[in-house]
Amino acid sequence: MRLESLSFLKEIVNTPSPSGYEERAAEVYRKYTRNYADQVTTDVHGNVAAILNPQAEMKIMLAGHMDEIGFIVHYISEDGLIYFSGIGGHDSVMPVGQRVWVHGKERVPGVIGRKAIHLLEDEERKKKPEIKDMWIDIGATSRAEVEALISLGDVATYQVEFQSLLGDRATARGFDNKMGSFIVAETIRLLKEDGGLDPNVGVYAVATVQEEIGLRGARTSSFSIAAQSGLAVDVNHAIDYPGVSKTRHGALDIGKGPSVMRGANSNPVVFKMVSDGAREDGIPFQVDVTAGGTGTDGNAMQLNRGGMAVGILGVALRYMHSPVELLSLTDVENCARLMAAYCRRVTPTTDFTPRLGAY
Repeated sequence: MRLESLSFLKEIVNTPSPSGYEERAAEVYRKYTRNYADQVTTDVHGNVAAILNPQAEMKIMLAGHMDEIGFIVHYISEDGLIYFSGIGGHDSVMPVGQRVWVHGKERVPGVIGRKAIHLLEDEERKKKPEIKDMWIDIGATSRAEVEALISLGDVATYQVEFQSLLGDRATARGFDNKMGSFIVAETIRLLKEDGGLDPNVGVYAVATVQEEIGLRGARTSSFSIAAQSGLAVDVNHAIDYPGVSKTRHGALDIGKGPSVMRGANSNPVVFKMVSDGAREDGIPFQVDVTAGGTGTDGNAMQLNRGGMAVGILGVALRYMHSPVELLSLTDVENCARLMAAYCRRVTPTTDFTPRLGAY
């Protein structure tokens, strides 16, 4: 991966952006995409769109959400302990014993605590810990000491950042799905630097907000852009480690290329165009099968207005919604190449209507 792109990826995944609090990541995205886009806009919801050919009537929307899971402060006790709720879907075994940053008037370090194992009753030891039984301890001894730095509604994230592993593998707290924001931004760069985009086709690379709490940013940005076609990109579950069944979930491996979703949430013409583009440009890919709707921005995009012709791309990820999400950087690069390949194949007269003989 080129050094400038890797630096951008590291910066955006390390930047805290729990759902509803994406402003810091949005600024990172704007700063990078201004170098390549014809226009960069931010809407009232917080979605940021980097646009090529904004005058074009044929529009492609690319979506990668920039929010991450996190925690939000809802109570501060008299003895200075901070009680919190989860933002997005958490496995409640993960937070216990983790270090966090609380993003208040300044960034404050803290730890997530619960009763020590020695003090748990026998029945408590048999149960999965619940977030309601945990707290954040910043070392304060009173509510006043906490409130000098932290307010109700402030958010917290794990103290975990990007780290390279062996080969092309890397781990980070926020790959889901600031990796997707990176991919749509890189697609704009590839189209700008390498060309091939029809001047009468507009591309809107949107870093969407609030996906983890209901695909909210994708709904509003899809409505305002009103694109005829779109690609959403998100992480999806790698099925290449012990205890996960390929016969139940299908095969999806890290390092074997981005995935292209096939099923009801994917327009068949778009699927064929993406797949053909991958083969013609020598980009490895895997087919990801989903029977119905997905939990991705692509679901909201497909149902926008009178309908959008949507494709869904993915990057296989291990340990989703944990502080140690793991993926292949080569898969990430190839996913951006695949997005660009699709955009180059769309013309102002492309017909996305499902029909016999079209695919």
